[in-house]
Amino acid sequence: MSSNPIGIFDSGLGGLTVWREVRRQLPAEDVIYFADSLNCPYGHKSADEIVRLAKNIVDDMLAAGCKLMVVACNTATAAAIDELRKSYPIPFVGMEPAIKQAALNTHTGRVGVLATKGTFDGRLYKETSRKYVRNIDVMVQVGDGLVELVEANEYESPQAGQLLQTYIAPMLEHGVDQIVLGCTHYPFFKPQIERMVGREVAVIDPAPAVARRVSDVLIDAQIQNAANHHGTDVFLSSGSVCAMESLLKSITGRTFSRGTMRLGAVEYESLS
Repeated sequence: MSSNPIGIFDSGLGGLTVWREVRRQLPAEDVIYFADSLNCPYGHKSADEIVRLAKNIVDDMLAAGCKLMVVACNTATAAAIDELRKSYPIPFVGMEPAIKQAALNTHTGRVGVLATKGTFDGRLYKETSRKYVRNIDVMVQVGDGLVELVEANEYESPQAGQLLQTYIAPMLEHGVDQIVLGCTHYPFFKPQIERMVGREVAVIDPAPAVARRVSDVLIDAQIQNAANHHGTDVFLSSGSVCAMESLLKSITGRTFSRGTMRLGAVEYESLS
């Protein structure tokens, strides 16, 4: 067993959808969440730059004693997780678009994937697609602008609805019955998308499966926390915590205390 925290990081606030599932499924675990809001979004950055940013974050999170890292960003997973696993001694859990689930559940043989350019260009997406969608018609859509709406806590705005309509309507016209949300920011739009597509189309959020994978890794490595422990949360940002504070309140109903936390030579704004 280990009382050390789990670390979760994302380019910004989208990984809070993964944090929410980890917290729900693993209530005994302490969690440190890091939003790299200063450098968000990652979607159009080079792979080398993403690897550099990810390593800087992991260095800081290891300084805080993290026993396992969740790369709660599809773009960062695609660009950096192989290098992170080679470079650090702790386990890493990353994100993959839930292509397999969509391919197994489709009745029309047509699925849609909404993701960032970095995810579509990454090895993991290409390998997963080759493996599971040989006889499936996959319609891909880059969700430009959606990350920024979540970061501004405007994911329920009229502008968000209009942008989503431009991305989702062609998928419906194409006859998809599964839509994969291939960016951790996108589940914030899930209620709106479900209203657009109706009951005949499944909208797939990969976060629950990622949290189950975290649980399995903790058990296999025998580093889970004591079952009777009440898990705590600390949220850090490389920028301001204002947007994160607002978003956390909207999804949890809780008010968090502001503070600072020093990791190595850097002091970050924090919520806890």
